[in-house]
Amino acid sequence: MRTLAAVLLALGFPALAAAQDGTARAAAAITPRDIAARIGVIADDSMRGRETPSPELDKVAAYIAGEFHRLGLAPGGDASTFIQRYAIERTQLDTAGSTIAVRGGPTIKFGADAVTRRGGYAPAGVTGPTVLVSGIAATPDEAARLDVAGKVVIAVVPTNAAGQPAAAARTLLAGLARGAPVALLVATSAPDETWTEMVRLELGTRMDVPWGEGDGPPTVLVRDRALAPVLRRGGINIAAVRRAAAPVVRALPGLAVTVTVKPRVLEARRAPNVVALLEGSDPVLRHEYVVLSAHMDHVGSAGSGDCPAQGADSICNGADDDASGTIAVVETAEAFAQLSPRPRRSLIFLTVSGEERGLWGSDYFASRPPVPIGQIVADLNMDMVGRNWKDTIVVIGKEHSDLGGTLARVSAQHPELHMAAIDDIWPAEGFYFRSDHYNFARRGVPILFFFNGTHADYHRPGDEVAKIDAEKESRIVRLVFYLGLELANAAQKPKWNPASYRRIVQNSEGRM
Repeated sequence: MRTLAAVLLALGFPALAAAQDGTARAAAAITPRDIAARIGVIADDSMRGRETPSPELDKVAAYIAGEFHRLGLAPGGDASTFIQRYAIERTQLDTAGSTIAVRGGPTIKFGADAVTRRGGYAPAGVTGPTVLVSGIAATPDEAARLDVAGKVVIAVVPTNAAGQPAAAARTLLAGLARGAPVALLVATSAPDETWTEMVRLELGTRMDVPWGEGDGPPTVLVRDRALAPVLRRGGINIAAVRRAAAPVVRALPGLAVTVTVKPRVLEARRAPNVVALLEGSDPVLRHEYVVLSAHMDHVGSAGSGDCPAQGADSICNGADDDASGTIAVVETAEAFAQLSPRPRRSLIFLTVSGEERGLWGSDYFASRPPVPIGQIVADLNMDMVGRNWKDTIVVIGKEHSDLGGTLARVSAQHPELHMAAIDDIWPAEGFYFRSDHYNFARRGVPILFFFNGTHADYHRPGDEVAKIDAEKESRIVRLVFYLGLELANAAQKPKWNPASYRRIVQNSEGRM
C-alpha cells in the first residue's frame, strides 16, 4: 500500500508530498528505545525521587535543559537560559499566633483542638458570614456550586472509624475548597490517640510558595469537643447533622468567626521549571503558542519526602508519575525540531516542578510566562502515560473546547497508532483539577490532559523504569505530536465551549 506522500507525488503535488514525508520522518524520531533510555536517566535511583526542592530535581532540570539545547531550541527561562526558578519557603505553623476566635464565645487553640490540614495561611485573620455545610456530594462540581464564596464554612460530614472525613465526604470537601470560602473548618471526631498523631504530622514543617495566590483557603480540622458548644448556640446538634446525606448549606447569622493561620518562615529555597521555545514560520501566527507540558518532580524518598518505604526499597522513582510525561515532552520537542518548514505557530516545551506539592511550577509559569498568556492558544499536558492499557489513553477535557473534535480527527487520520483516545472515566476523582493543565485552563487556555490513570504503584517505590511500556508510550507521544502539529498549523485557534468557559474560567476568577 502506497503512502499518502507517494500518492500526492503521483498526482503532481510534490510540495505536499515532501511535507508528508517530513512529518513522517519527524514522528519516526519518537522511539521506544529513546523513551526508555531517557526515562531511565531521570527516574534512576540516583535522582532520589525528584522531590521539590532537592539537588536531584535540579540535576533533572539541567539534563532536560541540555537536551533542549542539543535540539537547537531557544531558551525561555530566566536571563536567556532554559531554567525558570521560583521561590519556596519552609514554614511551620505559629501555634501561639494562630486561633479560631468566636465572637462572644471561646477561642479554639491550634494543637489542643485544631490542626491545619491543607490550604493557604491567613496571617492577618479572615472573617465573613458563617455557614454550616453538611452531607456528601456526588462530584466536586456539585459541591463547588454551593453558595460558600467569601464565607467561613463549618463542614460537619460523615466520618470514618478514625474520626476523619469519610471517603464519601471528601468529594464535598474538595468542591467546597474550590468554592472560594475564606476558611474551611472541618469537624472531626478523632479519638485522643489519633488526634495526638494528627497534631504531630500536621503541625510539622511544610513547604509553601510566598508568591501568587496561595493554595486555597485555610482548611482546618477542629475537634467535635470544641465545635459542638459553638454550634449548640445556633441550635445545631453536631451528631445529628453528621448523619445528613444531601449537601445542605445553612446560614449561621448569630455566629461570627475569625480564623487566623500564621506561619513562621524557617528557610528560603528555589525550584526549577525548564522552558524551551520553537519559533513558528508564519509571520503572524508565530506570535501565538501551543504549549506541551508535564511535571518532572515526584515525591522523593522515605525519610525526606512523602514516599513510604516498601521493604528495602526507599525511593519513589516516579517512572510513570511523571518521568513518562516529562520525556514525552522531550520526545515531541525532538520531533518538532526536525520539521522543515517549521509549524506556523510557535511551540513551548515546558517541564515543571512542584506538581506534587500543589501545581506550583505550572502556576508560577502560567502567571509569569515568557509570552503573554493571551497568546497561548492551547496546552497539551501529559501526566502518567507509560503504563496500563496497551491501546487506550484517557484524554480529559475534550468536552470543554473544540480540541476534542480536533483530537478525534487527528486520531482518525492515524489508525496505524492503534491508540484510542477515550473520555474521562473517573469524573468523581476530579483529575481535571489535579494536574498542571488546570493552571492554564483557569486562565482561559483550552487544554487536553493525556493520562493513563493510576495503579498500585502510584506514589510508591514500585513505580519503576522496568514497568514502563515504552512502545505504548511512543504511540501516545506520536499522537500528541500530530495533534500539536495540527494545532500549530490551523488557521483558527481553539475555541472554548461557552458553558465550560463560564464555569472553569469566569467562575474560578483566577483562583486555584
